[in-house]
Amino acid sequence: MPKTSAGLILYRKMRGKLEVLLVHPGGPLWAKKDLGAWSIPKGELDDDQADYLATAKREFAEETGFPPPNGEFISLGSITQKHGKIVHAWACEGDVDTKTIKSNTFSMEWPPHSGREQPFPEIDRGEFFTIAEAHQKIKPAQMDLLLRLQEIVGG
Repeated sequence: MPKTSAGLILYRKMRGKLEVLLVHPGGPLWAKKDLGAWSIPKGELDDDQADYLATAKREFAEETGFPPPNGEFISLGSITQKHGKIVHAWACEGDVDTKTIKSNTFSMEWPPHSGREQPFPEIDRGEFFTIAEAHQKIKPAQMDLLLRLQEIVGG
């Protein structure tokens, strides 16, 4: 059974252009990666959870430090990522101050083979990008989600 995640794309219109919030993974393995490394805020379903939208909202809050937006949630369907993970996604219009994003953390052994566990933010930053910019930044498998959003809301 493939792993399943759910995520939320926050979008806004600025000067008539559609912009989307993408997040950059934290930790030393991602520190120097940019193009093709960004993602929508998302995370795996709890073992006992079948409510994908509730998961998307929870993960948005955990990864950004902001409550999920109030508004209409637009289903963008699902995509399958490179290693088989299925991602269900929604979009909602809203805005956040990206300078104040505060993510939950994870621990990993670092440096490798040191025997020391260190905490790192799951997300080290988030930014709004125009769709053209987002096409360069987002993981290639998630590109279809942006295209679906653009088709629905324009811009």
